[in-house]
Amino acid sequence: MSDAIDLKPTLLIPDWPAPANVVAFVTTRETGPSQDEFAAFNPASHVGDNSDHVALSRRLLQKEIGDERPLLWLNQVHGARVQQTYQPDAPDADAAIAQGNEYACVVLSADCLPVLFCNRDGTQVAVAHAGWRGLATGVLEATVAAMNSEPDDIMVWLGPAISNAQFEVGPEVYGAFVAVQPETADAFDHSPYRLGHHMADLYRLARFRLEALGIHQISGGHFCTACESRFYSYRRDGGQTGRMATVIWIK
Repeated sequence: MSDAIDLKPTLLIPDWPAPANVVAFVTTRETGPSQDEFAAFNPASHVGDNSDHVALSRRLLQKEIGDERPLLWLNQVHGARVQQTYQPDAPDADAAIAQGNEYACVVLSADCLPVLFCNRDGTQVAVAHAGWRGLATGVLEATVAAMNSEPDDIMVWLGPAISNAQFEVGPEVYGAFVAVQPETADAFDHSPYRLGHHMADLYRLARFRLEALGIHQISGGHFCTACESRFYSYRRDGGQTGRMATVIWIK
């Protein structure tokens, strides 16, 4: 299969006031080589997709960034570890930071929340994979700590994630947040489907965590992966689906 022009990824460009030297995008599933439940642009190698299709998607993704700057792939484990140096063999981490232009940071998602970070002078960028477990474990706090910047110097963009209208969770999720931050109860609505369950708002939970750190320059947060067909959704698609890539780098 050739790297045909019609296989180029369709990209979502963040709308945020980042410096001009900070570049970021999210891939969608609209165009690419993968087929059936993985159609069409799936760069995730762990979901059961055809390995040749995944490899081609990764080559096409690398072309969007430039061959001189490798992607720092992660083995995401729903934790809070932040990778701060380039490693070619996918270290276990759920966030990555770059303080130069030697590599691009990337996370994969399909309902979990991808969060982009940069500082105002464009010398630091980061991205975090924040599902409810990562949020509760402190992946956003760990990413901010790794940036070593003042909170009012940090800008954030909240990428495509499942919306609260589609994200029913059990009482253990509610308890994990409210026990630490009682005010996060406002990010949960009672489920209309099951007693004792809630509809969780990942975007509001992320904002609670970020604002508690003193970060208020927060953009994005108006998507729904389960509602919009251009996105992969683990919950909507019954767990058999691809992943979007959220990428950021300093040019």
